[in-house]
Parts: sequence; C-alpha cells; structure tokens
Amino acid sequence: MSSLLFVIILLYLLSAAGYIIFLFAQKEVCHRVAYGLMTAGFVVHTALIGFEFYRLGYFPAQNLHQTLVVAGWALTGVFLLIKYRYRLNILGAYAAPLATIVIIAAFCVPSVAVAPTPMFKSLWLVLHIVIIFIAEASLALACGAGLIYLVQENAIKTKSSRFFLKRLPSLEFLDRTGYLFIVTGFTSLTIGLITGFIYAQLVWGKFWSWDNKEIWSMITWLIYAALLHGRLVSGWRGRRAAIMAVIGFAALLFTFFGVNFLLEGHHDAFTK
Repeated sequence: MSSLLFVIILLYLLSAAGYIIFLFAQKEVCHRVAYGLMTAGFVVHTALIGFEFYRLGYFPAQNLHQTLVVAGWALTGVFLLIKYRYRLNILGAYAAPLATIVIIAAFCVPSVAVAPTPMFKSLWLVLHIVIIFIAEASLALACGAGLIYLVQENAIKTKSSRFFLKRLPSLEFLDRTGYLFIVTGFTSLTIGLITGFIYAQLVWGKFWSWDNKEIWSMITWLIYAALLHGRLVSGWRGRRAAIMAVIGFAALLFTFFGVNFLLEGHHDAFTK
C-alpha cells in the first residue's frame, strides 16, 4: 500500500507543478500534461482504495490515515468530473496542490489497525462516508473558487497586478462556479447527514445523540444553508458569497479535524 501511495503522491505532485506552470505560462500543453497526470493518479488512487476495500472487507475510512486517503481521492475525483464538464482549468492550480498535501499527510500518518466489527460493514455507513466526502470535496473546491474570486476582485479594484487580470477567469464566471460547487456540496452534505442519521439509529438506537461531530456537522450545514438562502432570497453574490464559502469551509475543517482531536464523541474510533 505504501508503494502505491508513493506513486499517487508523485503523480499528484507532478500534476500540481504542471498546473502552477500553466498558471504562469498559460500554455495549453502544460494544462494537458497536468490534467493527464492527475487523471493517472486518480486511477491508481481508485485502485488502491478498491484493493483495500477487498482486503479488509469494509470501506477503508476507519482511521485518520485511511480517512485522508479517501478525502484526497474524493477531492481529485470531484475536480476531474466538474473540470471535464465546465473546463475549469485554472482551478487545478488550487485543487492539485491541495490533493497532494492531503495525500502526503496520509502518507506521514501511521495506519493504525482497527479491529473489524459488523458495524463497519453496514451499507449505510459506506453510503454515509462516500457521500460526505463528495460533499466535503465539493465545498473545498467552492472555497478555492471563492479565494480566486477575492484575488481577482482585488486585482480589478486596485489595478495593481495585471498578472491575475490576464490569467484568472471573470468574476461572473467564478461566482457561478462557486455557486455550482456550493449546490453540489450542500446537496451531498444533506444526503450524507441523512444516511448518517439512519446508520446511527441502526447502531446506537437513536438518530441523534448530541455527539460533538453531529453538532458541528449541523452547524456547518446551517452555514451553507444560510449562504444558499441569502443567494436565492437576498441576492447574495460576488464578494459576500465568496467570503461565506471560505468561512463555511473553515467550519468544515474544524468539524473534520478539530472535533476529532479536541472533543470526544462516537466518531473518535473512525478518525484516530
């Protein structure tokens, strides 16, 4: 497994380098090479997770090492899918380095053996994990689109950097892209929480137990719900939406990491 993980890191690292070169040089060949390397890395990544699933007999997301591996896989997969549909080439300069960092972190974290139990083999648990990671990947990309929006807006207002003006998409395009990621992420997050409630009911006898992870997951959900409500009802666009996307992702990161290390709850066994 470690050798495959090293191959994945190498491919993602080369892809990240290619996308950064593309950001500066704006040469289509750089983008094509970077995209091909990321696709190759995703294929190997998928094979690794599939092999671990077969070897262990349950979906491999039961400790921090496995969780980071799946997080990097979901981030790459969502980016490749949406990039293929909407040609978000420049976002690769954000997605590829982020995926690389996640997988390097997974490589550095020891894989702690987890004793298999019937609860790990529940279909509801697999659905919950996969859908939640798709949601988190989409919202991570929404944050990236928001950050790029803020950089481009500042470049336009101050006229201090023609570098970004020439290389980044229009504010309208970035706003639409961020909205697409938010809708995708929020929908997936909602479905993921529902499947989690069903799984909790089957395992612990109640769908809600005021677990810290549950509370912060709901807080995160409410932040994105407020963002969508503000956009649809109050006309939130542009800078405000971009800032909210960044704030929402910060809450998501705390739910993912902070709750597990600073607080206690049912999910401790799955992420440490």
